[in-house]
Amino acid sequence: MSDSVTEETIQKTADTFKVLSDPTRIRILHYLCQKEASVSDIASSLDLKQSTVSHQLRTLKLYRLVTHRREGTSIYYTFKDDHVMQTLEQMIDHIEE
Repeated sequence: MSDSVTEETIQKTADTFKVLSDPTRIRILHYLCQKEASVSDIASSLDLKQSTVSHQLRTLKLYRLVTHRREGTSIYYTFKDDHVMQTLEQMIDHIEE
């Protein structure tokens, strides 16, 4: 890690950890780590309301943790950053030990 981390970087890092502190967001990210999916696929698989999934995906997009692509009238989401996903998977592995 660099000795000269800016205050802006520190704040953005803290904000990202806050976003990742939500169990529903972790569930969604973990699911998207496995495969690309639509809102309805995520909602059905995780037993969540579509409105809940949409709201959480909006937050995850804002923090550049997921990305999406449109195919016709459908939108498919996937995780965006391998670094974040590796960190998430490492934390899950740590907890399960």
